[in-house]
Amino acid sequence: MAKSSAVLDWCIVRLGADHNWWVDEVSDPVRWDVDGLGIIDPRQMAHLIELAEPLRDYGLVQETLDIAFIPFRIEKEMPKQKIRLKRVKDSFYETEDKLFGLPDILDEENGPYADLLDHLTRCRVKMLNDVFAFESKLTVDELEDDLRESQNTIFAEGRSLHPFDELCAILDFMPAGYDEDGDEAHRKGKGKAEDDIDDADLPQLDESEEEQLKGDQTLAWDEEKDKEEEENTDTVKAPSGATASEPEEDWSKDEEEEEEEDDDEDSEDDDSPAGKKSPAKKPAPKRRKR
Repeated sequence: MAKSSAVLDWCIVRLGADHNWWVDEVSDPVRWDVDGLGIIDPRQMAHLIELAEPLRDYGLVQETLDIAFIPFRIEKEMPKQKIRLKRVKDSFYETEDKLFGLPDILDEENGPYADLLDHLTRCRVKMLNDVFAFESKLTVDELEDDLRESQNTIFAEGRSLHPFDELCAILDFMPAGYDEDGDEAHRKGKGKAEDDIDDADLPQLDESEEEQLKGDQTLAWDEEKDKEEEENTDTVKAPSGATASEPEEDWSKDEEEEEEEDDDEDSEDDDSPAGKKSPAKKPAPKRRKR
């Protein structure tokens, strides 16, 4: 598809407070409205190409991205953080020059940029359905409805949607509750719990490999741990030179024997020649437990 306008030869862009570049002036003000018109800088273009790379396995056509933007090269710098850009005919994929990309939105519904948005959305949905085991397959309408809600919030705040943010929202889209990097439990083939792994799923080892594993010191940890737990359950042995714990003495029995001895001594005093009782002995102090 040919570029939309041969009259658009240059444009002047400014760096916004959001660190995005916005168009201030164009050589074709009749067909191009610069109000809220964003442009992709070289760094952002390289990032978009990198994000779109995995979608090639799901039907992405690179030319769709290449023709969706009008390429510009820096012509000169201007005051107040502005740059004058000159239109070129290079491809974003085939040149090493740092190119700006102006979305071709002369036809907002059926133009090259609109085709790119639709193409990326369908490829992203196809990839997500292939990678994740959703309960029900994700649809293009669901993705678009989710993105449209976020865009309406931006417009309600009186802000313009930059094309870089619009494209990243598609290329980075993930359904609620899923994380492309961290949530492996929902990936296909990753949902089986470790306890459910059958022996058939384990690799088969030959005799030489088994002998090698037996000599692996790193595998002896579990055996040492089991041995320590077994020793802890055994009765603790008394230290050398010491007897086992002695049974507690029956102190009540010793006290009864002492009382009987005292009674015998009293009876002997009654039979003494003097006929007098010897002074009563004080009761022996109770023995303390050792």
